[in-house]
Amino acid sequence: MIELIDVHRDFQVGDTVVHALDDISLTMTRGEYVSIMGPSGSGKSTLLNVLGLLDQPSSGEYRLNQRNVTTLNDIEQATVRREQIGFVFQSFHLIPRLTAAENIELPMMLAGIAPLERQRRVRDALQRVTLTDRAEHRPDQLSGGQRQRTAIARAIIMQPSIMLADEPTGNLDRHSGMDVMEILEALNQSGIILIVVTHDQDLGERARRKIKMIDGKIVSDGP
Repeated sequence: MIELIDVHRDFQVGDTVVHALDDISLTMTRGEYVSIMGPSGSGKSTLLNVLGLLDQPSSGEYRLNQRNVTTLNDIEQATVRREQIGFVFQSFHLIPRLTAAENIELPMMLAGIAPLERQRRVRDALQRVTLTDRAEHRPDQLSGGQRQRTAIARAIIMQPSIMLADEPTGNLDRHSGMDVMEILEALNQSGIILIVVTHDQDLGERARRKIKMIDGKIVSDGP
């Protein structure tokens, strides 16, 4: 469960204070499928970064699974990110010299998970995103859709409760983009909270709950 309480995020730009998030309060529960939409500069990416513990609120409280994570130190927040939050970005962020399987395995190596368990999870994740036959290919040997599916497999390998997707189809053709969304939506059906930031109105409309932002504020939130 996600709970934001009176969250603000301010940035100093010269002599001006920019209110990237302005008094945001919201709750998301297990299995929700949420899109966050709005024009450039509306605060949607800042909100995603706060939810992913990539950025700290200037004020307010963020509670994740009933734990106040705004008070955690950097190491504690990194542990929460690794264990509870999966990220899918527009630009994939795969390591070029590693194969698909090795990219997927990396978070488990950093977490100290035993080799046999790592191998089992990688095998299952590759099958889940239909990439078993591309396991030994490096990112430059994969199509855009295959790279994004590799990124999704890496994002789910630690069995997170939340999946954050920032323009997940932005670098893909329409067919590949729909394949990626169907994989993300299947994960959501298994109980993961899926939060998608997008400029694509059609993509945003797929979500069961739609949040629209303007100037750091939530202006609508509903089905």
